[in-house]
Formats: sequence, structure tokens, C-alpha cells
Amino acid sequence: MFIQDLTPEQIAQMKHAIDLAEAGVVNIAKMGAGLGAGIAAIGAGLGIGRIGAAANESIARQPEAAKDISGGSLILSAFIEGVALFAVVVTLLIAL
Repeated sequence: MFIQDLTPEQIAQMKHAIDLAEAGVVNIAKMGAGLGAGIAAIGAGLGIGRIGAAANESIARQPEAAKDISGGSLILSAFIEGVALFAVVVTLLIAL
């Protein structure tokens, strides 16, 4: 069957089906972007929480090294936050 053999009604139906498929792909991409942003936020929260817990435990074991430990944990937390922000921006760009 060639495109020349199709009736205008059949062509309209095919165009409608293509539009529906494209809309579905866009909706799936937006849903994936939302899930990706959520997973990035959860991962960052877990990572920063583990850093805080380890820093508190380390300071409790060696109080004299508190300044060094808190400085290192602050830097690591900033790195994790930066990666999480980058991940959220990428997922939101996918949605657009």
C-alpha cells in the first residue's frame, strides 16, 4: 500500500496517531525528568547525612581534631550539593 492509495480520512487518522505517539513520548520524558530530579535530591540528602554522621562520630572520638574534621566535611557536603544541583538542572533540561 502506497501513500498515494490512502484516502484523506486515512491520512488524517495516521497524522492523529503520530501526534498521540509524540505527546506520549514527551509526557514520558517529563515523568523521567521528575523522577531523576527526585532521585538526585534523595541521593544528595543521603550522602550529606552520612557525612554529618561520620563527622560527628569522628569528632566524638577525637575532639582535638574537630576543626579539621568539620572543614573536610563541609567541603565534601558542598561537592555533593554541587553534583545534585547539576543533576537536577540536567533533568529539568530534558523535560524542556
